[in-house]
Amino acid sequence: MPDTVADTGERSSEIIRDTRAMLAGMTPVLRDGSFVFCITNDPTLAEQARKVALSWFREDEGTAMILDLRVAALLGFDVGLPMRRIVLEVYSALDGVGLTAAVANALAGANISCNVVSAYHHDNIFVTAAMAEKAVEVLQEVQSRAQEVKGR
Repeated sequence: MPDTVADTGERSSEIIRDTRAMLAGMTPVLRDGSFVFCITNDPTLAEQARKVALSWFREDEGTAMILDLRVAALLGFDVGLPMRRIVLEVYSALDGVGLTAAVANALAGANISCNVVSAYHHDNIFVTAAMAEKAVEVLQEVQSRAQEVKGR
């Protein structure tokens, strides 16, 4: 059974664990902006960039970040692989099984590489900027098929 979690006190959101339900409800949304994945071992640069990073993670090799393309360029990072962000607008459970695998497999089947960043409420799919529109189409097809199966 789905959990209900207070989001900000203003509304509640249904947390979904069932794979088919997650796929049927994922509604991929292509967000504005271009992003790059960056890494640095420079603590001063890492702290400066982390303040404006969409996301960051401490890896053994340094501080990895997802930065807006323009910010990354200003900070001197390599911006040769711009990516777009697709947010899956479903409240997938942190312990839900199958959503990211199904998304990654569908995109791989269309020869689209992706980087999946799972946050608290939503999964974020980063694809090369050139493939962003096609990736949304592929994910909408996955969603549509899951809705058809769920409706039976």
